[in-house]
Order: sequence, then structure tokens, then C-alpha cells
Amino acid sequence: MTPVAPRSLAERSRPLSIDRRTAGTGRAVLRVRGELVHGCADVLSEALDELPAGTARVELDMTGVIFMDTAGRQFLDTLRDYGRRHLVPVSATNWHGQPRRILELIGLDTSDPLRPADRNPPVLRSPAPLPSPVSLERAEQLHELREEIEHLRRAIASRPVIDQARGILMATHSCTSDEAWHILREASQLSNTKLHTVAAAITSGAENDGPSLPGEVRLALRRALARRGR
Repeated sequence: MTPVAPRSLAERSRPLSIDRRTAGTGRAVLRVRGELVHGCADVLSEALDELPAGTARVELDMTGVIFMDTAGRQFLDTLRDYGRRHLVPVSATNWHGQPRRILELIGLDTSDPLRPADRNPPVLRSPAPLPSPVSLERAEQLHELREEIEHLRRAIASRPVIDQARGILMATHSCTSDEAWHILREASQLSNTKLHTVAAAITSGAENDGPSLPGEVRLALRRALARRGR
């Protein structure tokens, strides 16, 4: 049985799932797919509890993970605690895309965040001064990386309200999660309003005695819905 995280109001388009197979003597490989968001640690805990007795090693293949927020730390802590309780080695490898960037942001090993840190790292000598063109290129790359990290931070902070807005559109207009996402994005573009602002307006307007949608957002949303019906 493949454990699946319960859907929230937002009805995430990529719910977390974990497939299990055994390889070799006591080696369990768990393939993780979806998003590491609220509830992901519970899904992993359930999958680990179903491992057969005698499991000597647990390896998580994270190739299928497409998004991770702060709940990813709880997910990793759950795997680490399992290894300590059962005295077996554990690992989580094959990170890529946005989840890999988050690991970089919080200072974890991107090849395997559960790998023990080197207690005696080699002492590196200071490199020789770089030529000016190279220094400028490095500075530009650093600036781009900082901008990307800031974008990820904003994305993580705004994700819950966007998911809530998608859920409201799905329930109100009988559309799929992907269709709700395209409607939100198109309304943002048509009204020249940030996606997070559009989502927050929809979420607030759905509450009892909530404020009405701003005029430009209401018009853009109506146009986006009309295009969907073509």
C-alpha cells in the first residue's frame, strides 16, 4: 500500500507519495514523489513503519520531489530519527530543482543532507587574487544567486495563500487544480498585480463579511474565467 498525504483545502496538484521496494539483503529503497509540505513527515513515518523486520538500510530516492518548503526539515528529521532508533544507515539522495536550492539555502549537503559533517575538514589556503574580469563575472553570478534565493523565499512564504485561492476557485468554478493555477496566473497578468496579491484578495473575499475584490482584480478574474470556458 502506498501512503498518500491527506489533501488540504488547497487540493495540492502534486500530493506526496512514497513507493517501496527491496533491493539486496535488507536494503529498502523508497521513491518519493510530489511536494514536501505540511504533513509530509507523517507520510514518511507511515511508510517507514511498514518496512519489514530485518531492514538493514533505508535509501530515499528524491528524484520525484518537485517542491519543498520548511516542512522538508521535519521530513529529514523523521528519517534521521528512524535510523537512530533502529541503528540502521539512512540516506536521501538525487535532489534537484527547487528542493536542491532550498538545501543550499539552509546549508545542507545537496547530495545527501543526512550525511555526517566532516569533523576535521581540510584547511584550504587562500586563493590567489583573481583577474578583474573573472572577479566581475563571479560577482554577477553571486548577485543572480542571491536574487534566486530571495525569489524562493518569497515563493515559500506565499505558497499557502496561493494554494488556498486555488482551492476556492476549484470549489466555486468546478475546475481542476491545474486550471485554477492558470486562472490565477492569467488574472495576475491581466490586472498587472502580483500573483500573491491576487490570491490573498480571493482568499479574503471568500470569508464571511470579507472585503470585495478590487475592481481591476475582479475584472481580470472574470476575463480569465471567460477564456477558460471557450
